[in-house]
Amino acid sequence: MTDRDHQDYRTLARLLGAASAFAILLSTAPAFAAGTPAGTDIRNVATATYEVTPGGPETSIDSNVVTLKVDELLDVTVAWADPADVTATPGATAQVLRYTLSNGGNGLEAFTLATVANGGGDDFDPAVTSIVLDSNNNNAYDPGVDTVYVPGSNDPELAPDQALSVFVLSTLPAGASDGQRGKVALTAIAKTGSGAPGTSFAGAGQGGGNAVVGATGADADAEGWYKISRADIAFAKSASVLDPWGGATSAPGAVVTYTLTATVNGSGSLGNVRLADPIPAGTTYSPGTLTLDGAALSDAADADAGAFNGTGITVGLGTLASGASRTVSFKVKID
Repeated sequence: MTDRDHQDYRTLARLLGAASAFAILLSTAPAFAAGTPAGTDIRNVATATYEVTPGGPETSIDSNVVTLKVDELLDVTVAWADPADVTATPGATAQVLRYTLSNGGNGLEAFTLATVANGGGDDFDPAVTSIVLDSNNNNAYDPGVDTVYVPGSNDPELAPDQALSVFVLSTLPAGASDGQRGKVALTAIAKTGSGAPGTSFAGAGQGGGNAVVGATGADADAEGWYKISRADIAFAKSASVLDPWGGATSAPGAVVTYTLTATVNGSGSLGNVRLADPIPAGTTYSPGTLTLDGAALSDAADADAGAFNGTGITVGLGTLASGASRTVSFKVKID
């Protein structure tokens, strides 16, 4: 092997060694979703190696140090966190929408929050009463524990890749109809600055570097939705008469069967539904004739749903969901 071959071999070995060291450095470097932390100094020194006499001892010399400071990337995302429309009744207060605010940048950044409830494209405009920050980080709204947001006073400050739950509380209009939807958009803007991606703010970044607007424009929003769930009851009463001669005349001695029908309309439910009917003057209640959906009820105030108290009947139906229909009947005799 010639001296020239030896020199080429040593050069190749140095290059392979440098490549291996670089690969090890990459494999052990910490990973950040938002990139290298803002303000980090990236230092680099190059080395030149040579032989004064071919085949003789090697000599090396370092270059000057080149230092670059990583700029702060300004990025933010907002996402609606409820799994579906938040249902509520007309006029309901303190109705909560949940959002997730995330810092997609590489530096500690504060964000200004706001809401838009009249952006159109819905059936009604909720009246936003407050924005609340999740103080205990449990992703659930805790009245009296979580902190009411005051713009400019307690703007949320997030580390890189950190997320925070934000709650928007609203009052819904009393005149809203069943099935109607209303939306509220939560907006977040980086306090350092926002604008077109690539916009730079000199010296404004964490650690003394510049601040550079990322792909989101450092300005994000998300829409959350309310849906009205309203129910009412359609209530009807009918009577059929059977006289002593098999006819339908309302003569003394005729038996009158009263039928009460309650049907729930809308998308919500009604609680503690109770039907009551006084025994009309000029008639006498026929004991043991009270029924619910065709099933007999006792007259006594006991474990079943019905009772006769001497002057009228009552039947408790409990909670009825949308579309439910219950029928009560009883008989009286015309005196």
